[in-house]
Amino acid sequence: MTTRRIKVQLVLFVVVSVVAAGSMLLGYMRVPAMFGIGRYTVTVELPESAGLYPRANVTYRGTEVGRVEDVRLTDTGVQAVLSLRSNVAIPSDLDAEVHSQNAVGEQYVALLPRDGAAPRLRDGDVISLDRTSVPPDINDLLDDTNLGLEAIPADNLETVIDEAYTAVGGLGPEIQRIVKGGTALSIDARENLDSLTALIDQSQPVLDSQTETADAVNAWAAHLATTVRQVADEDSGVRGLLEHGPGAADESRALLERLQPTVPIILANLVSVGDVALAYRNDIEQLLVLLPSATAILQGFILPNRNTIQDYQGAYLAFNMNLNLPPPCTTGFLPFRQMRSPSEVDAPERPEGDLYCRIPQDSDSNVRGVRNIPCETRPGKRAPTVALCESDESYIPLNDGQNWKGDPNATLSGQDIPQLPPGSPPPQRPPTPIAVAPYDPATGTYIGPDGQVYRQSDLGQAGPGVTSWQDLLVPPPQG
Repeated sequence: MTTRRIKVQLVLFVVVSVVAAGSMLLGYMRVPAMFGIGRYTVTVELPESAGLYPRANVTYRGTEVGRVEDVRLTDTGVQAVLSLRSNVAIPSDLDAEVHSQNAVGEQYVALLPRDGAAPRLRDGDVISLDRTSVPPDINDLLDDTNLGLEAIPADNLETVIDEAYTAVGGLGPEIQRIVKGGTALSIDARENLDSLTALIDQSQPVLDSQTETADAVNAWAAHLATTVRQVADEDSGVRGLLEHGPGAADESRALLERLQPTVPIILANLVSVGDVALAYRNDIEQLLVLLPSATAILQGFILPNRNTIQDYQGAYLAFNMNLNLPPPCTTGFLPFRQMRSPSEVDAPERPEGDLYCRIPQDSDSNVRGVRNIPCETRPGKRAPTVALCESDESYIPLNDGQNWKGDPNATLSGQDIPQLPPGSPPPQRPPTPIAVAPYDPATGTYIGPDGQVYRQSDLGQAGPGVTSWQDLLVPPPQG
Protein backbone atom coordinates (compact mmCIF):
# COMPACT_ATOMS: atom_id res chain seq x y z
CA MET A 1 0.00 0.00 0.00
CA THR A 2 1.41 3.40 -1.02
CA THR A 3 0.62 6.49 0.86
CA ARG A 4 -0.40 9.78 -0.64
CA ARG A 5 3.03 11.24 0.04
CA ILE A 6 4.77 8.48 -1.92
CA LYS A 7 2.40 9.01 -4.84
CA VAL A 8 3.16 12.74 -4.95
CA GLN A 9 6.92 12.05 -4.88
CA LEU A 10 6.60 9.55 -7.74
CA VAL A 11 4.66 12.08 -9.84
CA LEU A 12 7.26 14.81 -9.22
CA PHE A 13 10.08 12.38 -10.09
CA VAL A 14 8.37 11.48 -13.39
CA VAL A 15 7.85 15.17 -14.27
CA VAL A 16 11.49 16.07 -13.53
CA SER A 17 12.70 13.08 -15.53
CA VAL A 18 10.58 14.03 -18.54
CA VAL A 19 11.77 17.67 -18.41
CA ALA A 20 15.41 16.60 -18.11
CA ALA A 21 15.10 14.10 -20.93
CA GLY A 22 13.38 16.68 -23.14
CA SER A 23 16.07 19.28 -22.41
CA MET A 24 18.79 16.76 -23.26
CA LEU A 25 17.06 15.69 -26.48
CA LEU A 26 16.17 19.19 -27.62
CA GLY A 27 19.03 21.29 -26.23
CA TYR A 28 22.05 19.04 -26.22
CA MET A 29 21.32 16.25 -28.69
CA ARG A 30 19.17 18.56 -30.87
CA VAL A 31 16.96 15.77 -31.97
CA PRO A 32 14.83 18.00 -34.29
CA ALA A 33 17.99 19.05 -36.11
CA MET A 34 18.93 15.43 -36.53
CA PHE A 35 15.75 14.98 -38.53
CA GLY A 36 16.27 18.23 -40.50
CA ILE A 37 13.72 20.32 -38.62
CA GLY A 38 14.70 24.06 -38.65
CA ARG A 39 17.71 23.31 -40.79
CA TYR A 40 18.83 23.53 -44.40
CA THR A 41 21.93 22.18 -46.12
CA VAL A 42 24.55 23.95 -48.23
CA THR A 43 27.41 22.26 -50.09
CA VAL A 44 30.91 23.77 -50.05
CA GLU A 45 33.47 22.69 -52.65
CA LEU A 46 37.04 22.51 -51.30
CA PRO A 47 40.35 21.61 -52.95
CA GLU A 48 41.16 19.37 -49.94
CA SER A 49 39.69 18.55 -46.57
CA ALA A 50 42.43 20.47 -44.67
CA GLY A 51 41.57 18.49 -41.53
CA LEU A 52 37.87 19.36 -41.65
CA TYR A 53 35.66 16.69 -40.05
CA PRO A 54 31.94 16.08 -39.48
CA ARG A 55 30.31 17.98 -36.58
CA ALA A 56 32.86 20.81 -36.96
CA ASN A 57 31.48 24.30 -36.28
CA VAL A 58 30.26 26.68 -38.97
CA THR A 59 30.41 30.42 -38.14
CA TYR A 60 28.95 33.52 -39.75
CA ARG A 61 30.46 36.87 -38.72
CA GLY A 62 32.13 35.04 -35.82
CA THR A 63 28.87 33.47 -34.53
CA GLU A 64 28.13 29.71 -34.65
CA VAL A 65 25.27 29.09 -37.14
CA GLY A 66 25.57 25.37 -37.90
CA ARG A 67 27.59 22.20 -38.17
CA VAL A 68 29.52 20.27 -40.80
CA GLU A 69 27.22 17.36 -41.56
CA ASP A 70 29.48 15.39 -43.89
CA VAL A 71 32.86 15.56 -45.67
CA ARG A 72 33.15 13.45 -48.80
CA LEU A 73 35.56 13.02 -51.70
CA THR A 74 34.77 14.04 -55.28
CA ASP A 75 36.57 13.75 -58.62
CA THR A 76 37.85 17.36 -58.30
CA GLY A 77 38.43 17.61 -54.55
CA VAL A 78 36.27 17.52 -51.44
CA GLN A 79 32.70 18.53 -50.68
CA ALA A 80 31.63 19.57 -47.21
CA VAL A 81 27.91 19.50 -46.47
CA LEU A 82 26.90 22.21 -44.02
CA SER A 83 23.76 22.05 -41.91
CA LEU A 84 22.74 25.64 -41.13
CA ARG A 85 20.03 27.07 -38.89
CA SER A 86 17.00 28.43 -40.73
CA ASN A 87 16.51 31.35 -38.32
CA VAL A 88 19.81 33.01 -39.40
CA ALA A 89 19.71 34.99 -42.68
CA ILE A 90 22.99 34.38 -44.52
CA PRO A 91 23.54 36.16 -47.90
CA SER A 92 24.38 33.95 -50.84
CA ASP A 93 27.22 36.23 -52.04
CA LEU A 94 29.93 35.05 -49.64
CA ASP A 95 33.25 33.26 -49.23
CA ALA A 96 33.80 30.04 -47.24
CA GLU A 97 37.16 29.65 -45.53
CA VAL A 98 38.51 26.79 -43.44
CA HIS A 99 40.43 27.92 -40.36
CA SER A 100 42.08 26.36 -37.31
CA GLN A 101 40.37 26.99 -33.99
CA ASN A 102 43.58 26.37 -32.02
CA ALA A 103 47.10 24.97 -32.32
CA VAL A 104 45.86 21.40 -31.90
CA GLY A 105 44.21 21.60 -35.32
CA GLU A 106 40.47 21.87 -34.58
CA GLN A 107 39.07 23.16 -37.86
CA TYR A 108 35.91 25.13 -38.57
CA VAL A 109 34.24 26.80 -41.57
CA ALA A 110 33.95 30.61 -41.55
CA LEU A 111 31.33 32.19 -43.83
CA LEU A 112 32.39 35.72 -44.85
CA PRO A 113 29.76 37.78 -46.73
CA ARG A 114 30.78 39.92 -49.70
CA ASP A 115 27.44 41.71 -50.17
CA GLY A 116 25.04 41.83 -47.23
CA ALA A 117 22.16 42.82 -49.52
CA ALA A 118 22.42 39.64 -51.63
CA PRO A 119 19.58 37.04 -51.52
CA ARG A 120 19.61 34.47 -48.70
CA LEU A 121 21.20 31.07 -48.96
CA ARG A 122 18.65 28.35 -49.80
CA ASP A 123 18.54 24.64 -49.17
CA GLY A 124 20.71 22.87 -51.74
CA ASP A 125 22.88 25.91 -52.70
CA VAL A 126 26.50 25.22 -53.63
CA ILE A 127 29.44 27.48 -52.77
CA SER A 128 31.81 27.04 -55.71
CA LEU A 129 35.51 26.22 -55.48
CA ASP A 130 36.59 29.78 -56.46
CA ARG A 131 34.79 31.10 -53.38
CA THR A 132 36.54 28.83 -50.89
CA SER A 133 39.99 28.58 -49.31
CA VAL A 134 41.82 26.26 -46.91
CA PRO A 135 44.77 26.99 -44.59
CA PRO A 136 48.26 25.85 -45.57
CA ASP A 137 49.25 22.35 -44.62
CA ILE A 138 50.73 22.37 -41.15
CA ASN A 139 53.19 19.65 -42.18
CA ASP A 140 54.55 21.80 -44.99
CA LEU A 141 54.78 24.75 -42.62
CA LEU A 142 56.70 22.71 -40.08
CA ASP A 143 59.01 21.34 -42.78
CA ASP A 144 59.75 24.86 -44.09
CA THR A 145 60.35 26.11 -40.55
CA ASN A 146 62.68 23.20 -39.86
CA LEU A 147 64.61 23.86 -43.09
CA GLY A 148 64.88 27.53 -42.19
CA LEU A 149 66.23 26.75 -38.73
CA GLU A 150 68.69 24.22 -40.16
CA ALA A 151 69.97 26.89 -42.57
CA ILE A 152 70.94 29.05 -39.60
CA PRO A 153 74.25 28.05 -37.99
CA ALA A 154 73.72 26.72 -34.50
CA ASP A 155 76.22 29.14 -33.00
CA ASN A 156 74.50 32.12 -34.60
CA LEU A 157 71.10 30.89 -33.49
CA GLU A 158 72.36 30.47 -29.97
CA THR A 159 73.81 33.98 -30.11
CA VAL A 160 70.46 35.38 -31.30
CA ILE A 161 68.62 33.65 -28.48
CA ASP A 162 71.15 34.82 -25.89
CA GLU A 163 71.06 38.40 -27.17
CA ALA A 164 67.25 38.33 -27.28
CA TYR A 165 67.22 37.18 -23.65
CA THR A 166 69.68 39.94 -22.75
CA ALA A 167 67.53 42.52 -24.58
CA VAL A 168 64.18 41.61 -23.01
CA GLY A 169 65.26 39.79 -19.87
CA GLY A 170 63.79 41.41 -16.77
CA LEU A 171 61.64 43.77 -18.82
CA GLY A 172 58.38 42.03 -18.07
CA PRO A 173 56.67 45.08 -16.47
CA GLU A 174 57.82 47.37 -19.30
CA ILE A 175 56.63 44.91 -21.98
CA GLN A 176 53.36 44.58 -20.09
CA ARG A 177 52.93 48.36 -20.15
CA ILE A 178 53.68 48.37 -23.89
CA VAL A 179 51.08 45.68 -24.47
CA LYS A 180 48.52 47.51 -22.35
CA GLY A 181 49.30 50.75 -24.12
CA GLY A 182 48.93 49.05 -27.50
CA THR A 183 45.59 47.62 -26.39
CA ALA A 184 44.39 51.02 -25.22
CA LEU A 185 45.60 52.56 -28.47
CA SER A 186 43.70 49.93 -30.45
CA ILE A 187 40.54 50.60 -28.43
CA ASP A 188 40.85 54.37 -29.00
CA ALA A 189 41.52 53.77 -32.70
CA ARG A 190 38.39 51.64 -32.85
CA GLU A 191 36.33 54.40 -31.19
CA ASN A 192 37.72 56.97 -33.67
CA LEU A 193 37.61 54.70 -36.69
CA ASP A 194 35.69 57.22 -38.82
CA SER A 195 38.27 59.94 -38.21
CA LEU A 196 41.17 57.58 -38.94
CA THR A 197 39.48 56.39 -42.12
CA ALA A 198 38.90 59.99 -43.24
CA LEU A 199 42.55 60.80 -42.45
CA ILE A 200 43.75 57.89 -44.58
CA ASP A 201 41.37 58.74 -47.42
CA GLN A 202 42.41 62.40 -47.41
CA SER A 203 46.15 61.76 -47.10
CA GLN A 204 46.59 61.76 -50.88
CA PRO A 205 47.12 65.57 -51.18
CA VAL A 206 49.75 65.43 -48.42
CA LEU A 207 51.56 62.56 -50.09
CA ASP A 208 51.38 64.36 -53.44
CA SER A 209 52.91 67.47 -51.89
CA GLN A 210 55.75 65.35 -50.50
CA THR A 211 56.32 63.89 -53.94
CA GLU A 212 56.29 67.32 -55.57
CA THR A 213 58.75 68.70 -53.02
CA ALA A 214 61.14 65.75 -53.24
CA ASP A 215 64.02 68.06 -54.20
CA ALA A 216 63.40 70.27 -51.18
CA VAL A 217 63.19 67.22 -48.91
CA ASN A 218 66.48 65.90 -50.32
CA ALA A 219 68.10 69.30 -49.78
CA TRP A 220 66.77 69.40 -46.21
CA ALA A 221 68.13 65.90 -45.60
CA ALA A 222 71.52 66.95 -47.00
CA HIS A 223 71.60 70.03 -44.74
CA LEU A 224 70.61 67.87 -41.79
CA ALA A 225 73.42 65.46 -42.59
CA THR A 226 75.86 68.37 -42.74
CA THR A 227 74.61 69.63 -39.39
CA VAL A 228 74.97 66.18 -37.83
CA ARG A 229 78.54 65.88 -39.15
CA GLN A 230 79.39 69.29 -37.71
CA VAL A 231 77.92 68.29 -34.37
CA ALA A 232 79.96 65.08 -34.49
CA ASP A 233 83.11 67.08 -35.29
CA GLU A 234 82.40 69.41 -32.37
CA ASP A 235 81.57 66.58 -30.02
CA SER A 236 83.67 67.99 -27.18
CA GLY A 237 81.98 71.37 -27.45
CA VAL A 238 78.52 69.81 -27.50
CA ARG A 239 79.42 67.71 -24.46
CA GLY A 240 80.63 70.82 -22.68
CA LEU A 241 77.39 72.62 -23.55
CA LEU A 242 75.33 69.74 -22.21
CA GLU A 243 77.44 69.52 -19.06
CA HIS A 244 77.55 73.24 -18.26
CA GLY A 245 74.24 74.21 -19.87
CA PRO A 246 72.02 73.33 -16.87
CA GLY A 247 74.17 75.39 -14.52
CA ALA A 248 74.13 78.34 -16.90
CA ALA A 249 70.37 78.00 -17.26
CA ASP A 250 69.98 78.03 -13.47
CA GLU A 251 72.12 81.16 -13.21
CA SER A 252 70.12 82.85 -15.97
CA ARG A 253 66.86 81.92 -14.28
CA ALA A 254 68.11 83.30 -10.97
CA LEU A 255 69.18 86.52 -12.71
CA LEU A 256 65.76 86.89 -14.33
CA GLU A 257 64.08 86.28 -10.98
CA ARG A 258 66.17 89.06 -9.41
CA LEU A 259 65.25 91.38 -12.30
CA GLN A 260 61.64 90.23 -12.44
CA PRO A 261 60.01 93.63 -11.73
CA THR A 262 62.00 95.28 -14.53
CA VAL A 263 62.53 92.65 -17.22
CA PRO A 264 58.84 92.31 -18.25
CA ILE A 265 58.61 96.07 -18.76
CA ILE A 266 61.82 96.07 -20.81
CA LEU A 267 60.61 93.17 -22.92
CA ALA A 268 57.24 94.85 -23.47
CA ASN A 269 59.01 98.01 -24.59
CA LEU A 270 61.30 95.98 -26.84
CA VAL A 271 58.23 94.56 -28.54
CA SER A 272 57.14 98.07 -29.45
CA VAL A 273 60.68 98.97 -30.50
CA GLY A 274 60.78 95.80 -32.58
CA ASP A 275 57.56 96.74 -34.38
CA VAL A 276 58.95 100.20 -35.16
CA ALA A 277 62.28 98.73 -36.28
CA LEU A 278 60.46 96.28 -38.51
CA ALA A 279 58.44 99.08 -40.09
CA TYR A 280 61.57 101.20 -40.67
CA ARG A 281 63.87 98.32 -41.57
CA ASN A 282 64.85 99.87 -44.91
CA ASP A 283 65.76 103.18 -43.23
CA ILE A 284 67.86 101.41 -40.62
CA GLU A 285 69.69 99.53 -43.37
CA GLN A 286 70.33 102.81 -45.20
CA LEU A 287 71.67 104.39 -41.99
CA LEU A 288 74.04 101.46 -41.52
CA VAL A 289 75.17 101.82 -45.12
CA LEU A 290 75.87 105.55 -44.67
CA LEU A 291 77.45 105.17 -41.22
CA PRO A 292 81.01 104.56 -42.49
CA SER A 293 80.96 107.62 -44.78
CA ALA A 294 79.37 109.74 -42.03
CA THR A 295 82.09 108.61 -39.62
CA ALA A 296 84.74 109.58 -42.16
CA ILE A 297 83.18 113.05 -42.52
CA LEU A 298 83.09 113.51 -38.74
CA GLN A 299 86.74 112.54 -38.54
CA GLY A 300 87.43 115.33 -41.01
CA PHE A 301 86.36 117.84 -38.34
CA ILE A 302 89.20 116.77 -36.08
CA LEU A 303 92.07 116.02 -38.44
CA PRO A 304 92.86 119.68 -39.36
CA ASN A 305 93.61 120.50 -35.69
CA ARG A 306 95.45 117.30 -34.92
CA ASN A 307 98.95 117.71 -33.49
CA THR A 308 98.60 121.53 -33.58
CA ILE A 309 98.29 124.21 -30.94
CA GLN A 310 94.54 124.31 -31.57
CA ASP A 311 94.20 120.57 -30.88
CA TYR A 312 92.75 121.22 -27.43
CA GLN A 313 89.86 123.15 -29.01
CA GLY A 314 88.36 119.95 -30.40
CA ALA A 315 86.55 119.70 -33.70
CA TYR A 316 87.28 122.13 -36.49
CA LEU A 317 83.71 123.29 -36.90
CA ALA A 318 82.03 126.70 -36.92
CA PHE A 319 78.35 127.55 -36.41
CA ASN A 320 77.27 130.78 -38.10
CA MET A 321 74.02 132.41 -37.04
CA ASN A 322 72.12 132.80 -40.31
CA LEU A 323 68.65 133.99 -39.36
CA ASN A 324 65.90 133.62 -41.98
CA LEU A 325 68.29 132.10 -44.47
CA PRO A 326 66.35 130.59 -46.06
CA PRO A 327 63.18 132.36 -44.90
CA PRO A 328 60.56 130.33 -42.99
CA CYS A 329 57.93 128.40 -44.96
CA THR A 330 54.35 129.61 -44.51
CA THR A 331 52.65 127.81 -47.41
CA GLY A 332 50.36 125.02 -46.20
CA PHE A 333 49.89 126.49 -42.74
CA LEU A 334 47.14 128.73 -41.41
CA PRO A 335 46.82 132.18 -42.99
CA PHE A 336 48.85 134.93 -41.46
CA ARG A 337 45.91 136.46 -39.63
CA GLN A 338 45.24 133.12 -37.89
CA MET A 339 48.83 132.42 -36.89
CA ARG A 340 49.64 132.42 -33.19
CA SER A 341 52.32 134.58 -31.75
CA PRO A 342 55.48 132.82 -30.53
CA SER A 343 55.13 134.70 -27.27
CA GLU A 344 51.98 132.77 -26.28
CA VAL A 345 52.59 129.94 -23.83
CA ASP A 346 49.16 128.22 -23.66
CA ALA A 347 48.38 124.91 -25.39
CA PRO A 348 45.12 125.13 -27.39
CA GLU A 349 43.70 122.27 -29.44
CA ARG A 350 45.46 121.63 -32.73
CA PRO A 351 43.47 122.74 -35.79
CA GLU A 352 41.99 119.99 -37.89
CA GLY A 353 43.76 118.95 -41.06
CA ASP A 354 47.35 118.33 -42.08
CA LEU A 355 49.60 121.27 -41.34
CA TYR A 356 52.95 121.08 -43.11
CA CYS A 357 55.07 123.03 -45.55
CA ARG A 358 53.49 122.49 -49.01
CA ILE A 359 56.16 123.94 -51.24
CA PRO A 360 57.95 121.87 -53.94
CA GLN A 361 59.96 118.94 -52.64
CA ASP A 362 63.16 120.19 -54.32
CA SER A 363 62.94 123.62 -52.67
CA ASP A 364 65.89 124.84 -50.62
CA SER A 365 63.56 125.81 -47.79
CA ASN A 366 62.58 123.31 -45.10
CA VAL A 367 64.37 120.43 -46.83
CA ARG A 368 63.78 118.17 -43.83
CA GLY A 369 60.06 118.85 -43.83
CA VAL A 370 57.43 116.16 -43.71
CA ARG A 371 56.85 116.46 -47.48
CA ASN A 372 60.24 114.79 -48.07
CA ILE A 373 59.76 111.77 -45.78
CA PRO A 374 60.46 108.53 -47.73
CA CYS A 375 57.54 106.11 -48.11
CA GLU A 376 58.26 102.80 -46.40
CA THR A 377 56.21 100.64 -48.78
CA ARG A 378 57.04 102.58 -51.97
CA PRO A 379 60.79 102.79 -52.47
CA GLY A 380 61.80 106.01 -54.23
CA LYS A 381 58.57 107.82 -53.35
CA ARG A 382 58.32 110.68 -50.84
CA ALA A 383 55.05 111.97 -49.39
CA PRO A 384 53.86 113.77 -46.25
CA THR A 385 51.10 111.29 -45.29
CA VAL A 386 50.67 107.52 -45.20
CA ALA A 387 47.53 107.74 -47.34
CA LEU A 388 49.44 109.57 -50.07
CA CYS A 389 52.28 107.04 -49.80
CA GLU A 390 49.92 104.11 -50.27
CA SER A 391 48.01 105.74 -53.16
CA ASP A 392 49.12 106.15 -56.76
CA GLU A 393 48.87 109.94 -56.54
CA SER A 394 51.89 112.20 -56.49
CA TYR A 395 52.63 115.08 -54.19
CA ILE A 396 51.34 118.43 -55.54
CA PRO A 397 52.74 121.63 -53.98
CA LEU A 398 50.48 124.57 -53.23
CA ASN A 399 52.96 127.29 -54.01
CA ASP A 400 56.14 127.49 -56.07
CA GLY A 401 57.58 130.29 -53.95
CA GLN A 402 58.05 130.98 -50.27
CA ASN A 403 55.06 133.22 -49.60
CA TRP A 404 51.62 132.00 -48.65
CA LYS A 405 49.03 133.05 -51.22
CA GLY A 406 45.56 132.13 -52.39
CA ASP A 407 42.09 132.05 -50.92
CA PRO A 408 42.13 130.46 -47.42
CA ASN A 409 39.09 128.35 -48.36
CA ALA A 410 40.46 126.96 -51.64
CA THR A 411 43.75 126.99 -53.49
CA LEU A 412 44.71 126.98 -57.13
CA SER A 413 45.84 123.35 -56.95
CA GLY A 414 42.60 122.10 -55.42
CA GLN A 415 44.21 120.97 -52.15
CA ASP A 416 42.52 122.36 -49.06
CA ILE A 417 44.51 124.28 -46.52
CA PRO A 418 43.57 123.31 -42.95
CA GLN A 419 41.17 125.83 -41.49
CA LEU A 420 39.51 126.25 -38.16
CA PRO A 421 36.46 124.00 -37.59
CA PRO A 422 33.15 125.42 -38.94
CA GLY A 423 31.25 127.48 -36.42
CA SER A 424 34.26 128.27 -34.26
CA PRO A 425 34.68 131.94 -33.19
CA PRO A 426 37.15 133.95 -35.22
CA PRO A 427 40.56 133.99 -33.60
CA GLN A 428 41.85 137.07 -31.88
CA ARG A 429 44.53 138.88 -33.80
CA PRO A 430 47.78 138.02 -32.06
CA PRO A 431 50.01 140.79 -30.87
CA THR A 432 52.72 141.90 -33.18
CA PRO A 433 55.48 139.35 -32.82
CA ILE A 434 59.04 140.32 -32.15
CA ALA A 435 60.89 139.18 -35.23
CA VAL A 436 64.51 139.17 -36.28
CA ALA A 437 65.19 139.84 -39.93
CA PRO A 438 68.44 140.62 -41.82
CA TYR A 439 68.45 143.95 -43.56
CA ASP A 440 70.58 145.77 -46.07
CA PRO A 441 72.35 148.66 -44.27
CA ALA A 442 72.73 150.53 -47.55
CA THR A 443 69.04 150.65 -48.45
CA GLY A 444 67.26 149.67 -45.22
CA THR A 445 65.36 146.81 -46.89
CA TYR A 446 64.65 143.52 -45.13
CA ILE A 447 62.41 140.43 -45.47
CA GLY A 448 59.68 140.09 -42.88
CA PRO A 449 58.48 136.85 -41.22
CA ASP A 450 55.65 136.70 -43.77
CA GLY A 451 58.16 136.57 -46.61
CA GLN A 452 57.41 140.10 -47.91
CA VAL A 453 60.17 142.65 -48.63
CA TYR A 454 59.97 145.81 -46.54
CA ARG A 455 62.02 149.03 -46.51
CA GLN A 456 62.73 151.10 -43.47
CA SER A 457 64.24 154.38 -44.63
CA ASP A 458 65.73 155.37 -41.30
CA LEU A 459 67.76 152.18 -41.24
CA GLY A 460 69.65 153.01 -44.38
CA GLN A 461 72.85 154.94 -44.48
CA ALA A 462 71.15 157.63 -46.55
CA GLY A 463 68.42 158.08 -43.96
CA PRO A 464 68.03 161.06 -41.66
CA GLY A 465 70.87 160.74 -39.27
CA VAL A 466 72.89 157.69 -38.24
CA THR A 467 71.12 155.52 -35.69
CA SER A 468 73.36 153.95 -33.07
CA TRP A 469 72.52 151.36 -30.48
CA GLN A 470 72.31 154.09 -27.83
CA ASP A 471 69.55 155.81 -29.78
CA LEU A 472 67.46 152.62 -29.48
CA LEU A 473 67.34 153.04 -25.70
CA VAL A 474 65.83 156.56 -25.63
CA PRO A 475 62.64 157.82 -27.29
CA PRO A 476 63.03 159.88 -30.43
CA PRO A 477 62.99 163.69 -30.00
CA GLN A 478 59.59 165.44 -30.25
CA GLY A 479 58.82 168.11 -32.78
